[in-house]
Amino acid sequence: MGTPETSREPCPDRILDDIGGAFGMGAVGGSAFHFLKGVHNSPSGARLMGGTQAVRMNAPRVGGSFAVWGGLFSAFDCSMVYLRQKEDPWNSIIAGAATGGFLSMRQGLGPSARSAVFGGVLLGLIEGAGIMLNKVMGDQQSMPIMIDEDPIPAMAGGGPGGFPMGQAQEGESGSWFGGWFGGEKKKKESTAASSKTEVLESFDAPPVPTFEYK
Repeated sequence: MGTPETSREPCPDRILDDIGGAFGMGAVGGSAFHFLKGVHNSPSGARLMGGTQAVRMNAPRVGGSFAVWGGLFSAFDCSMVYLRQKEDPWNSIIAGAATGGFLSMRQGLGPSARSAVFGGVLLGLIEGAGIMLNKVMGDQQSMPIMIDEDPIPAMAGGGPGGFPMGQAQEGESGSWFGGWFGGEKKKKESTAASSKTEVLESFDAPPVPTFEYK
């Protein structure tokens, strides 16, 4: 993801791009603000007309003010790029301070200095927020995707736990009904079979008769 400096237009075209974007932002924002203000200040029955008239009178002025600020900011930014021969957030911070001081120059040295400090701090906050956002987005994109794998691999038979597919484990029933009805029956059958085996093994085999002459 590119930084705000590298994702912008190259420097000569950047001035016109910022002037147009600033004028559009100021016109839209000023229209909304002055429309609501005109509706609020107009008498009942003429609120819509009052809001529309307020937009026609004030929205172009606000858009022009924003365009002047954006054009001066881009001009100072391009000048810093030309002087320093690199793109970094310091260009925008210095350009913001220079723009604020230049626009307040007619009010005197003190107000101009305060406007310059305010513009530099404001652009510093904006650039810092942009850098943090880019860092967070970059960390999320570079984060590896974790895939959960079964620690017990299935055997060739296919079933989970190494048992063939379609067969249950020995000693476990398919449902809790089997524990009440089927489980006891299976246990009794296995106990009877083992007792029969023990009884048959307890008897000795009869001796084999021989026909030898004594």
